[in-house]
Parts: sequence; C-alpha cells; structure tokens
Amino acid sequence: MDAAAMNAPVQPTSLQDVLSFAAHHATISRSEGAEMHAAAGVKQLRTLFDIPLDTTPRDAVAVLAELVEAAKPGLSATTSPGFLSWVIGGSHPAGVAADWLTSAWGQNAAIYQCAPSAAVAEEVASKWLLELLSLPPECSVGFTTGATMATFTCLSTARLALLDRLGVRIEECGLAGAPPLEVFIGDDAHVTNFAALRYLGFGSDQIRRVACNDGGTFELQALAKAMEDSAAAAKIVIGQAGQMISGAFDDFAALAQLCSEHQAWLHVDGAFGMWVRASERRRFLAKGAELADSWSVDGHKWLQLPYDCGFAITRHAQYHRRAMTMDASYLTRDECDGRHPSDYVPELSRRARGFPAWVMMQVLGRDGIGQMVERHCAAASELAARIDGIEGVELCHAPTINQLALRLTGIDDAQGDALTHAMTERLNATGRHFLKTAQWRDHTIMRVSIMGHETDAQTVAGLARDIEVLCREHTADANAAFACNN
Repeated sequence: MDAAAMNAPVQPTSLQDVLSFAAHHATISRSEGAEMHAAAGVKQLRTLFDIPLDTTPRDAVAVLAELVEAAKPGLSATTSPGFLSWVIGGSHPAGVAADWLTSAWGQNAAIYQCAPSAAVAEEVASKWLLELLSLPPECSVGFTTGATMATFTCLSTARLALLDRLGVRIEECGLAGAPPLEVFIGDDAHVTNFAALRYLGFGSDQIRRVACNDGGTFELQALAKAMEDSAAAAKIVIGQAGQMISGAFDDFAALAQLCSEHQAWLHVDGAFGMWVRASERRRFLAKGAELADSWSVDGHKWLQLPYDCGFAITRHAQYHRRAMTMDASYLTRDECDGRHPSDYVPELSRRARGFPAWVMMQVLGRDGIGQMVERHCAAASELAARIDGIEGVELCHAPTINQLALRLTGIDDAQGDALTHAMTERLNATGRHFLKTAQWRDHTIMRVSIMGHETDAQTVAGLARDIEVLCREHTADANAAFACNN
C-alpha cells in the first residue's frame, strides 16, 4: 500500500448506519434482557475494554460492535421486572427514545438563546411536575443529574437564604465569619444528604443527627429538644418522604410547625416518596410536605426516566437563582424572557433533560403515574402477605409504600444474618430476581424495592414462591444434618 493510501482518511460511516446499528442492538438488549445481575469479573471486563488505542480513525459501526460485545457480560438487567435490589426505575421505552432524540439533537441546555426548545420544554415540564406533586405553582425547578445534586442545590439555596435574612451576603463576603448554621437530620436519613452537606462544607460539628423511630423518621420530641438546645443563628431541617428501608414518611405538618417556631428552613428528601402525591390513595402519606421550603425528587424513579434526571424544587425562586446563576459576557441573555436552565442547577454545559421529562409526563399522564405508584404499593403489600405465611421468614416492618425488608430467622441473630445473606444469593442465582442485603437495626435484611414500570403482583408472587421453596429446602437440609449428627 502506498503512502497516500495509508494516510487517506477513513470514510465516515453514514449517520443512518450508525444510528440504525445502535437502535437495532438497543432493541435486542431490551427484548432479550441482560443477565439479572452481571456476573462478569473485573478482569474479564478489563480484557474486553482495554484494547489498544488506534492511532488512526476507525469505522464507527465496527467500534460500536466492539462496545456491544465488551459491555454485554457486565450489564445488569436494571430494566427487568425482577430487579428489586435498589429503588431504580425501569427506563420506560418512551423516555429512552426521547433521550436518544435529545442526544441526536445535541442541545446544550444552558441558556435560552443556546437551546430555545430545550428551555421551553423544561419550563412546561416544571409546571406539570408541580401540578403532579401538588406543590405551589410559584416554585422554581432545576433539572439535575439526580437527587444528590438536587439536594446539593436546595441546601445551597437554603444556606444563602438563611444567611441573607441575617444580613450576610455570602456572594460578597463568603462564609468566613458568617453566623453559625446547624443542620438537623435523622440518624437514618439517606447517605446522599450527608454527601451533599459535605460538598457544601458542612462538618460533623454543624450536623445534628437526631434519633429516629422504628420507621427511620424523626423522633419528634428528640428533634424539638435538639432545636431548642441549639444556639445556632440559622437552622435547616431535612425530613424524609419515603425512608430508604421502611418507606416511612415524616410528619411534615409537625416539622413545618417546628421550623416556623425557629425560623428554620425545611427541606424534604423526596427522591421517590414525593411521587405518592400523584396517587389519590397514597397522597395522604406525604400530607403537609407542601409546607416545606425545598424538595429533592428523582425522575429516574417513579417517573421512569432514563438516567440521569432529578429535580431541585424550591419555594424561593429568587434565592434559587442567586445560588446557582453563572454570568459571563458571552452568555447573552438580553432581549429574552425565556427560561435559562442553568440558573437553577450547578452546571452550565448540560444535556436537555426537559425533553424526556416532557415526554414521560405526557405518555404516563397524571392518572398513569398515580396508578403505577398504587400498583407498586399494592405489590409490596401482596408480597408481605405471602411472606407472612412462610415459616422461618419474618417481615422487619409492614410496607408503607413500595419498600419491604425481610430476614430469615435462626437460633440466634448471627445465624439469622447468615441465612438471610445465603437466601439472597440463592434467589439471585435463579436468574429471576436480583436483590441485595442491607443493615437495619443491627440485623442483616433482604431489601425489596418495587419500582420498575413492568414490576407487578405477578413478579412478587414468583419471588414469594421461590422464597418458600428455598426455605423448605433449607429446612430439609437442616433436618437431614441433624439426623446424621445424632
């Protein structure tokens, strides 16, 4: 081959060929499904992915084919009905399709002038979101990567607002010399809240961890005493709508009253639990949540959006914008009354998350979202009823919404923990379910999270049958071992 031929550029693969290949293999993946839990080891995956980096361009379809083969052994079936280990939605096909269009359009949803359609889609989806969650229409909404950054955004807004009310403008003087600010949070709150506080520079001395009740939510008398004993000039309280293990809800009316007495900011971690407000039968659980100052909510949970999407919602739009806005001469905002999405999130360059959110709210509709919430909660109750009749298995709490925790009993706690872990592994080995253990009240539990849009009563009935069969087998093995030893 002559030098000219060797240096000739690779002919670009046609747009149709590239996107058709991706659509074809994505459809196969969703139709056939991945392994319930990817069993590939890190060495295998490194061997598949860690190929030499070519010095010259390559055909795009050929590279995509290599990606498909390399990724396949390490993909978990997170969109499967039997994926019950974490509170992960099923990435509804309509949301996935909207996300593909979002990527193909390549809009940078920073300011209106950069992506007008993306800005207006966010504006309208924000309005619908507030309607679905029955929150005040004047609230502002930021489209974040998920609940972690939504919490970061809301707490950043809270800090700015509280200090501003004390006459401290942190945009000018920073935090040095600012009055003390304390955060009151339950011992059983989700780890992402603690992470967001750390990112914002709150140390353990400024975080007052408060005792929780059996459901993992605030013990109200303990919270009231902690707030009364605090000498901090400003206070933030973080409540829970859907505790990660029990699914329990704080008493938001009581929290709001306490916060009013102390001029404190009330934030609600409602990553998945706030969605019960879209359900006629379940909305009472989050009664009073509308009294809060801010809320963090995930879109990839009960809205079934593909990753990544969360919502940072605040009652105080002016502080929200002050906390997040980035200004520069090249960010032309003149002669425009449209929304600037980056005014509400800690990102400038970002994908247009409003398009998939707009699509999913339309596809599911108000009733569809509420009915899905009710179906999942009913499935959790159905599973609890079936489990309750299986000897050797105990429920750790009655289901409040879609969360269930159970464990196996043994001659002592240590054996019960070991049996629970072993049962979880055996259930996962069937290929029909994927579950994980967690620690709760000093015990190992099996955590069941019913969240995928295709998960229903039939799914949990199959899980209950498998648990019963495996329990019988364990009992038979134990009796045989006892007979041999005696």
